[in-house]
Amino acid sequence: MSLRKRMLNDMDHDISEHIARETQDNIDRGMSPDEARYAALRKFGNVGLVKENTREVWSMVWLEQLGKDLRFSLRMLRKNPSFTLVAILTLALGIGANAAIFSLVRGVLLRPLVNRDENRLIYIRQSADGLNVDNINFSVPEIEDLRTSVKSVSEFGEFSQTVFTILGLGEPRVVRAGVVDGSYFEVVGLHPVLGRLLDMHDDGPKAEGAIVLTYRFWTNVFKSDPSVIGKTVRLDNGIFGMRPATIVGVLEPSIPYPSDTEIISNVVTSPHHLSATMVTGRVHRMTELFGRLAPGATIEQARAELTGVYATINQDYPADYPKQDRYGIDAKLLREQITSKARTVLLVLLAASGLIFIIACSNVANLILARTVRREGELGIRAALGASTGSLRRTLLAENLLLCGAGAALGVLIARPMVAVLARYASRFSVRALDLKVDSTMLWVGAGLALLAAVLLAFVPRLPSANASQGLTHASGGTRVAGGTNRRLRIFAMIQIAACFVLLAGASMLVKTLLSLQAAQTGLDMHHVLTFNMPVTTYGKTPDEVASFYRETLRRIQGIPGVDAVSIGSEIPWRDAGQFGSGLHFTADGQVHGAPEQDPRGHFRTISPGFFASLGVPIIAGRDFNASDRRGAESVVIISQTVAQRMFPNRDAVDRHIILTDPVLKFIPNFSAAPTRIVGVSADVDDEHIVPGPIMTLYYPFEQVMFGGRLFVHTSTDPYALVKPITTVVRDMSTDQPLERAATLADVRAEVLTPDRLNTFVFGGFALVALTIAVVGVAGVLAFSVSARTREFGIRLALGSQPYQLLKGVIVEGAVMAGLGILAGAGAGYVLARLAGSYFQDMHMPGAIVVGVSAFLLLAAAVIASALPAIRAARVDVIQALRAE
Repeated sequence: MSLRKRMLNDMDHDISEHIARETQDNIDRGMSPDEARYAALRKFGNVGLVKENTREVWSMVWLEQLGKDLRFSLRMLRKNPSFTLVAILTLALGIGANAAIFSLVRGVLLRPLVNRDENRLIYIRQSADGLNVDNINFSVPEIEDLRTSVKSVSEFGEFSQTVFTILGLGEPRVVRAGVVDGSYFEVVGLHPVLGRLLDMHDDGPKAEGAIVLTYRFWTNVFKSDPSVIGKTVRLDNGIFGMRPATIVGVLEPSIPYPSDTEIISNVVTSPHHLSATMVTGRVHRMTELFGRLAPGATIEQARAELTGVYATINQDYPADYPKQDRYGIDAKLLREQITSKARTVLLVLLAASGLIFIIACSNVANLILARTVRREGELGIRAALGASTGSLRRTLLAENLLLCGAGAALGVLIARPMVAVLARYASRFSVRALDLKVDSTMLWVGAGLALLAAVLLAFVPRLPSANASQGLTHASGGTRVAGGTNRRLRIFAMIQIAACFVLLAGASMLVKTLLSLQAAQTGLDMHHVLTFNMPVTTYGKTPDEVASFYRETLRRIQGIPGVDAVSIGSEIPWRDAGQFGSGLHFTADGQVHGAPEQDPRGHFRTISPGFFASLGVPIIAGRDFNASDRRGAESVVIISQTVAQRMFPNRDAVDRHIILTDPVLKFIPNFSAAPTRIVGVSADVDDEHIVPGPIMTLYYPFEQVMFGGRLFVHTSTDPYALVKPITTVVRDMSTDQPLERAATLADVRAEVLTPDRLNTFVFGGFALVALTIAVVGVAGVLAFSVSARTREFGIRLALGSQPYQLLKGVIVEGAVMAGLGILAGAGAGYVLARLAGSYFQDMHMPGAIVVGVSAFLLLAAAVIASALPAIRAARVDVIQALRAE
């Protein structure tokens, strides 16, 4: 046995006796046994700790030592402010991004609904794969069939989306509304915060009109005024009529599904919902359906029963469910339905933030590795003096805890504004994001990520031991340590570059998509057309009086200085896309007509004379509508160029006829399906898609088919200067006529492109952060490499190498490192994209241009990052380098 070990054994024996006596004395003084033992150990040192071997006391002593290490680490970090600042900022970016994304994921995907017994609440939908439609509303007969036959669903609740003009609360206002039956609120399990909700007493054609305000509408518009309860208003449903209604309550804050409504009213407020065609029409599908599972029933049982009942309905009414359309039915828990569209994008965001975290940790690992090499002398001496590897590792852990804790604190501050941006971004996928708020969860996420990063980074460096030869031979061992560390630094840097390349390629693809959307030519005069929402109001007016009102309004607006043309239409391009569904079936004279569902579909629009002039669209053949195309006159239509080419190839379409064959026409009041003479052919106006394509559109005169509600004004002056005079004209004509959402076509298109801009902004921001961290990482690796090879560079210069050769060598080194990282990133990105593509149908591979641009940006960044270390290498002083060792 060595002299050192014998001395330690004797010390252990003596100190153990002292500890035992001191422990007993402490117990006699009134301490608990654990406190007495801990106090004795503190008095006589840690040698006795090995003999005691009690977990509680060991933990207390270990924590005390960690506290000492934390104080020591704080002093060391204060002596290296540049290292400390870079590490904290890097970690703050990584932790902040992850905390913000996790808050978003929790708020949208994981947070419980406020609905009662949400695990029994389901959403039922039907689909038609043959029509490429995955969510079709239900008709009243379909709902009654399901209500009668399905036993695993105890209650059904009906919800129809519509739009009302609400009168009687100040200025007229267009509101998004839901029309529900009396069981709806009981089924979805919601409660009022003021007044009451609708119930079975509000059902039926003889009930009084009643309205429930949504919480957001009540707080934003009425400033939480409780006096609105009991007020009576009028709800105008356009051509379907107007009804009075009383505000009876305010709904608690909840998820506004299936749409972000402002009011919810009973069925009697919508005359159309009480019409015979609505009640008896099996294909008149306007209602979304909710259900509550019966006690003991499961969602799987409900799906099976719904499928069986639905198959019977299909057999009983084959004409309403054509086989080629492949109608089906399904049910989901409401939570799953609400989050289904958001799940994909949130998981992609979570993966992106994970890459940011990997990049940040890799960068800090580089910094710690380089710093550890510079401290190898200090660590080697401490190891030689008896410090164990665990003790040295604990010192590094304490230092990392300080760095990561400060990074987490700063990251949480960074995350707060990020959550606001991300919530706006995610709200277009899920209404749950509308009310997203920062809560304490983000603090726990930040703390957890900080702890994880601290532990990981504590085990990055390779530590010396008391028996290692390099423990006291800094000069000889330094080269070996630096060489091994340099390899690890390069690996971490390439990991950063690989992860950055994946993010950069994704962001570049989004930028390319956005640029192509913005550059697409629409064929419309985008900057000189001002649009308004001006819904048709029919209260107390005959159809002729409504037509007269609009004619006179257009005449007065036409007289405003600066107005070149003015017209009425049924749809503002892009903003109102899809409000008439996928179009109406139609045919034409001379065509072989089969079943209606086999006929082509055309987009249905109503316009006034001057519409095409207002938008700058040419009439290719025939004429525009004129004042004679009104009620009682011959039914006429203008068709788009694509309709003419498809229905009348190599023939003149003017004076031929269009026949609408869609079954839904019988549910539209005052509309005739008789043959309609074609009086003109216009250029295609694709008002549905941002990137226009050939589109089949049928235009009907506004005064013959009284749909409308959109005002178009063409001017050669500043369009927004006309908002006030136009509003004055409309208000003079009628104080009950809403006029809202004034915008040029260019601004409407920009509004529609906002989601794509947000896509680019969010992922571009992630890519920029990743690129910045990766550039710092490459520069750090090369700076360490240059400092470790100072003597080598001095010798090479002494032997005749030119400085530019060293400069070139270091830059090439950085470029090679970046190139290897890019190759690794391309491989990993390809695998990830293929894997994601098997789960997410919308996932696409980036093109060659996108990959090439991303690779070029990373290589250019790596070369720039290499410049400063390369210049340092080229300026090495030969004499000092040769004397350095």
